[in-house]
Amino acid sequence: MTMPSSIIETVEMHTGGEPVRIVVAGYPEIPGDTILAKRRHAREHLDRYRRMLIFEPRGHYDMYGVIPVVPDHPKADLAVLFMHNEGYSTMCGHATIAIGRWAVDTGLVAREAPETHFNLQVPCGLVRVRVEVHGETTGATRFESVPAFAAVLDRLVEVPGIGKVRLDIGYGGAFYALVPADALGLDLRRSSVAEIVARADVVTQATKAQVPLAHPDDPDLAFLYGTIVTDGHDAFGQNATRNVCVFAEREVDRSPTGSGVTARIAVQHAKGLIALGQERKFESLTDAIFTGKVIATTKVGDFDAVTVDVGGRAHYTGTARFTVEPDDMLGGGFLLR
Repeated sequence: MTMPSSIIETVEMHTGGEPVRIVVAGYPEIPGDTILAKRRHAREHLDRYRRMLIFEPRGHYDMYGVIPVVPDHPKADLAVLFMHNEGYSTMCGHATIAIGRWAVDTGLVAREAPETHFNLQVPCGLVRVRVEVHGETTGATRFESVPAFAAVLDRLVEVPGIGKVRLDIGYGGAFYALVPADALGLDLRRSSVAEIVARADVVTQATKAQVPLAHPDDPDLAFLYGTIVTDGHDAFGQNATRNVCVFAEREVDRSPTGSGVTARIAVQHAKGLIALGQERKFESLTDAIFTGKVIATTKVGDFDAVTVDVGGRAHYTGTARFTVEPDDMLGGGFLLR
């Protein structure tokens, strides 16, 4: 396998503890008439770059990355692809929050106080981003989701080693199985991360096998991205509701998961548990908080859908210049877990 020879430069950030590695130089151009075509090209022809940046020794099992690309949507100011330990996701809220701050700070979009607005094209569609601006500093970021919907409600799935589990499937730019922790014999404040990951992954695999998914816009969007284990507090309240997202290849989101918040809000609204305009707080294992609320109702094909506003904070952790020496047998990346 030919290793990347160029220097790849990145900006390093995190949102709620979840890493965001933004490529700023050195990545090859990704061709394609549409952003989903670019995603396919990256997966089929440039995946060695993903492994180099996401895997050890430069990354780790739970690393997450962003590749800026040329937008094809007429209303988009910027466009990005997302990458993780298994491949390329269709949406990522925690990364969108980081991209918002980075885009304003670097002048990729014109800074306007007290809030800068721009449109970001991602593989699932167009999201509208708003970044707080205070003089020369940037603060919280919010984004308006693509149309989100409850794909499946109260479905019984036979989960090996657990039995029949009742779950929902929500779409928030990606599809997630949503299941309360107690249905899996878990407690999100007492169970180990290893226990949560193991049971969430079994749910994901069982749901993939038993519940077919479809998306009205494009078949490339019709896959189950992961499982979100919740504390079961789905009715609207002032206290934060806790959840853990296990996605891709058993990757654990340190943040509350922006697309997951979108999916949970869509399901809660479909069940009549949250009304238009009611803002909820969502908490991750790091105690990081995202907010979410329904700001509009719409349709996606035959699905009743909503647009969700999600907010959070991102922070910088550094910059990097990555290389691969030609005689480095491990330079292309590896994973031990």
